[in-house]
This record gives sequence, structure tokens and C-alpha cells, in this order.
Amino acid sequence: MEEDYYLSSHSEEEEEDLSNDEAELINGIENEDSNAQWVPSKPPTSKVITKESLLAAQRVDLQRVMDLLSVREHHARTLLIHFRWDVEKLIAVYVEKGKAAMCAEAGVTLVELVDLDPPDSTSILTCNICMDDVPAKDVTLMDCGHSFCNNCWTEHFVVKINEGQSRRIRCMAHKCNAICDEAIIRKLVSVRHPDLAEKFDRFLLESYIEDNKMVKWCPSIPHCGNAIRVENDEFCEVECSCGLQFCFSCVSEAHSPCSCLMWELWSKKCRDESETVNWITVHTKPCPKCHKPVEKNGGCNLVSCICGQAFCWLCGVATGRDHTWSHIANHSCGRYKEDKEKKAERAKRDLYRYMHYHNRYKAHIDSSKQESRLRETIKQKVSRLEARELNLRDFSWVTNGLYRLFRSRRALSYSYPFAFYMFGNDLFKGEMTRKDREIKQHLFEDQQQQLESNVEKLSKFLEEPFDEYSEENVLQIRMDVINLSVITDNLCKKMYECIENDLLGSLQFSIHIIAPYQSKGIQKAEELTVGWSAQASSNNKDQKATDQSNGDAIAIGQASASGTSDERLQFPRKRARKGSSADSLFDLNHLPGEARRTNL
Repeated sequence: MEEDYYLSSHSEEEEEDLSNDEAELINGIENEDSNAQWVPSKPPTSKVITKESLLAAQRVDLQRVMDLLSVREHHARTLLIHFRWDVEKLIAVYVEKGKAAMCAEAGVTLVELVDLDPPDSTSILTCNICMDDVPAKDVTLMDCGHSFCNNCWTEHFVVKINEGQSRRIRCMAHKCNAICDEAIIRKLVSVRHPDLAEKFDRFLLESYIEDNKMVKWCPSIPHCGNAIRVENDEFCEVECSCGLQFCFSCVSEAHSPCSCLMWELWSKKCRDESETVNWITVHTKPCPKCHKPVEKNGGCNLVSCICGQAFCWLCGVATGRDHTWSHIANHSCGRYKEDKEKKAERAKRDLYRYMHYHNRYKAHIDSSKQESRLRETIKQKVSRLEARELNLRDFSWVTNGLYRLFRSRRALSYSYPFAFYMFGNDLFKGEMTRKDREIKQHLFEDQQQQLESNVEKLSKFLEEPFDEYSEENVLQIRMDVINLSVITDNLCKKMYECIENDLLGSLQFSIHIIAPYQSKGIQKAEELTVGWSAQASSNNKDQKATDQSNGDAIAIGQASASGTSDERLQFPRKRARKGSSADSLFDLNHLPGEARRTNL
């Protein structure tokens, strides 16, 4: 995967030798590969959640809700699962509806029933499910007040776990929406099915990923066992610690400037047989007898199917076999069939249009694959230049130019699927007049061509054997690479601005959001580490949002500002995530069935 940028340290002698223009160019581009690693001005906006950090991440939010609402852990987890681990939304509903209404909606019973006259352990009770008489010690009472025998409870829990409903197992009583205590579930199931108890714990723990809009599994194959959490915007592209880059929104390969819908349609169009069907429509006609497609391989308009049926190529009507070069016996098709002609012409035009964009997309993808082999070649060239002991000591411009080439080529290749849908009638029919579409298409294609031209120039300079050139020519190549790196970066920015503002931003009936352009490339997610000091700070702030009786208003500003220090970043009003807990860790490489169905 592409590395982050690095700062280069120019010696004083080198700076004196640089012209003003050259120094300005060098200052205009971020150096990516040098001795000191580049330190970002903003903290990473994505985190890698490993099997070790998942448990700690969940406990932060659990403790926060427990302290804020004064509830037990399994109640806090039930509330968080109900609100999809969105703490901000939970707090907003708490303020709006009050604690009692919010808990009732989530199936949480806060009033614990205390039996003032508990039955003797030797007494006999009747289970209302199986109608058997069982000793009182074999009966379990839930928070909602319903009690049944342990056998019925266990069978109920086993069925729900096997059905994938581990996170919200409701009471067996008719019309009771209360969520069962996870400790009781774990205790009863582990007696007969310890493996299911472990599965239950794993599902509870993984609910932080499965039910959380801002956390998703890395789609690597084979699975790396990691999940990625984004802090602010779900419409972004991320890189896992395993090296895979992907779109966080649709969990497919990184595809900006295409929107997720555009990329989904394009992938399907390239993958399935839709274009084969188009080709058949353009180049063949159906036999009027067996309806199989027939391709014409000669100049005569009387064609024969393998089934033996002869028909006219011009109109597709069955005929006899007697004919001359200019006439078929007892047949005349001089009448113009407008609908059929228009349909065939339209299919032919659509096919040629698709081929135009697909050929250019494929060409740039192939070029990108070929250029990826330049890594080792560039390293060898730099090593040979360093061995020559030239006055020029810093060769980070080579690596910078290579990474800029990768990023610009990638943006350029995905701009063709974008243009295919942006200026076609598949998605935006009625959004633009024909004249507006032509103007915007010309504007976009001008920028696309400028970017393409400079990307090819940059590729040409990097492929030259500059390690064999004289020092003067090496300096010239250096200036060309630096200049083109800055130009391609600026052109990529302008193309993205054009897409976001002039094209997608002007749509009235459709909303397409693309991942923003990142000059330094897709940022690699850092491993999540939860500092307990940050947790304590968050708890102290949430404690200020006290629950006044009957769900009176709380200080939402204090509650939602669940402070972030160290590795915890402050979320916007709409989003605040972290996780749940369980008693044991597990291997995330073995995804549960629920996870596979959801993300893979």
C-alpha cells in the first residue's frame, strides 16, 4: 500500500543553490519519503479495532451509560444495542422522552420486582409454558416479573441464539417485550451448551461492530480479524492495518470520485453479461422459428438458421429459399420499421459509449498495475544515484513523484465510470437539460484531459533511466518531477471540486456523496487504544447530566461533550460510538454467521 508522506531535510548549501522558483515548488509539495516520518496536522480520523481493543472500546460506552442513567451493565448494553451504539442519539431521546419511556421502548425493565414472600426451595411451582410441576429452585424469575422453569428458559435461549437473535432475547411471556438478563442467559445455557454460551458472548461483543454505523469489518480476504471505526464521516476511504484500502460506506474497493451507487452499477455492468446482451442485440437477429440469435456472415440478406428456417435479415420475417441478389421470392420488406430501427440503433450507440469509457478505465487500471512495479526500480535508481556521491543528496522527490503518480492515476481511472453515469441517462435523466449536460460534460472532460496529459508526462519522467544521466540532467529531471507532482495534485483537487460543486452539487432529485480528495493519499487507520483516564474524564462529565425526576431536561451540552483525550476523539452531535463488553476474548478471524451475512 502507499506510504504516508515524509519530510525531507535540505542542507543549507542545497537551499542556497535552489532558485526561488524551485524552492517555491518544493515547498508546495509534501515530501513523502525521508528520514523523518510526516506528522499529520490532524489526528487520524479512523481507528483499527482488534480483538484486544474491542472489549475495552465497548466498556467505555457501557460505563458512560451506566453512570449517566444509573443502570446495570446488561441494561446499558440493551439500550446501546437498541440505539445502534449511538450514544448521542440515546442521550437525545433521554432528554426528549425521559428515562422511563426510553427504557420501555428498548425493552428494559428498570423496576426490579422483589418477592416479599419468596417460595421455599422445596415448594413445588407450575411452569406456565410446559405446565409441569417443578421445584422452586428450578424456576427463574426475570426483571419483568415473569417466571418459568429453567428447562423452558434454556430451550428458549438456545433457539434464539441459533436463530441469530442473541443480542435481544425477549421474555417468553405473551406480549412481554422485556429483554432477558444476559447473565441469566449465560448461566442457564452454559450448563447444557457451553459452546452456545461462548457464541452468545461473542455475538454480544460483536454487536458493537454489527449494529454500529460507524464501525465495519475490514473486507479483506482472508479476513484479517480487524474492524475499522471512523470518527466523523462515514463517506470516506480508509486503509486497514492489513494494508487493504476500501470505501467505508459500501465496503468495496476505494472508488472515488465515483459515488457508491455509481460504482455498484459499474461493477455489475463490467461483471455480468449485460454488455454481451448489448452485443447480441447489435450484431444478431432472432430466428422467427426457434428464436435463437443468428449472426450474419455473408453479404446476402437471405440468412438461414441452424434449425433450417430461412428469413430476411432486413426485417426478420420468415421467407422461402428462392432468391436472387436483389430479390427474395414472394417477399418485400421495403416498408420502414421505425421502432425496430431505433431500438437497434440505440443499443448500438449505448454499446459504443460503454466501450469508450470502459476502454479508457481499463487502460488506466492496467497502467497503474504496470507502474506499481516501479517501486523496486525506483529504489534501485536512488541507490545508484546515492552511490555516485553527487552534490544533490536528497532524492525524496523521486518517491514523492511516484506516490503522486499512483494517486493521480487512481483518481483518473475512476473518473471514467463517473463520467459514464454522470452524463448518461441511467441515473440523472431529467436532472439536466441537454444543453446544460453538454456544457458540464465539456467542462469536466477538459479537466480530465489536462490531468491525463500531465499524469502521462509524470509517468514518462519516472520511467527514464535518470540514474545514468549527468548531474545537470538529474537536476532537470528533478525539477520536472516536482513541477508535475504539484500540477497533478492541483488538477486532481480541481476535478474533485468540479464534481462536488458543479456536477453532483447541482442535482435536485438525487443525492450522491463521494469520498473527499486526499492529497496525501488514503490515511492509514491507527490501532485503537482506550485510555482509562479518558474514560474517567468522560464519566465525570456525564455525571453532571443528572437525571432529574420524571425525565426532566438535562444539560445536553455537558452530556454530549463526553470529553476526549489521548486516543478518544470528540464526535459530532449526531455520532458517538464505542462498545460493549463480555467476559472473554475471542478470535475475530472466525466471524459469526451474522457478521458474514451482513458484511461479506
